[in-house]
Amino acid sequence: MSNDTLYDSARGAGGRQPRIRERLACEGPASLSDAELVAALIGTGTRGRGVRELAEEVVELLDSGRGAPEEAILRRIGGMGSAKACAVAAALELGRRLYGPRETKLASPRDVYPLVAHWADRKQERFICCSLNGAHELIAARVVSVGLVNRTVVHPREVYADPITDRACAVVVAHNHPSGRLEPSPEDREITLRLKEAGETLGLVLLDHLIFSREGYYSFVEHGLLEPPAPEA
Repeated sequence: MSNDTLYDSARGAGGRQPRIRERLACEGPASLSDAELVAALIGTGTRGRGVRELAEEVVELLDSGRGAPEEAILRRIGGMGSAKACAVAAALELGRRLYGPRETKLASPRDVYPLVAHWADRKQERFICCSLNGAHELIAARVVSVGLVNRTVVHPREVYADPITDRACAVVVAHNHPSGRLEPSPEDREITLRLKEAGETLGLVLLDHLIFSREGYYSFVEHGLLEPPAPEA
């Protein structure tokens, strides 16, 4: 089976800012990390807190899995202030309205990787769950848990809580390996089996589990560690 049809069945604040803006202008926003994009939005740091430090704290908040934070929540970050918090909140809402990933069809691991790759630079593992509708179109991609340097702890009830609320029919899960090594650990194999069995009980299909880094990804389906869904009759 071809990859295309695997899923079709069933630092100091001011010092870095000019370089970030130059890269954005020359290479486009896709060349920047999440923290660099936030740094470009908020522009400057404050006394005692550089723009990079502020941006990384905003990204930690975004990775919490509780959705886009409101301006009041962003303002609680020391050094943000109302103007910076409003700029970030407005950018998040505009992006959601105009360019949200909803209805992106996930037909193969190559379709999933671009949706999760921006989490690859995190120093701790992020376990992500993508909710899909019956046509395998993306409903939402969320961080379920944040782990240790080389291991994340996740339970099926945490993974499937949001897909149930989304009325999803299937999910794809993924997590980054900060080490850059893409081979699955025994724990990775174990949680995949547990999620598959739990999904079957709940009527949710686990389509794939991706391990990813900046260099690429490892697909459980592509490597035969997870059976693709059977074609519908």
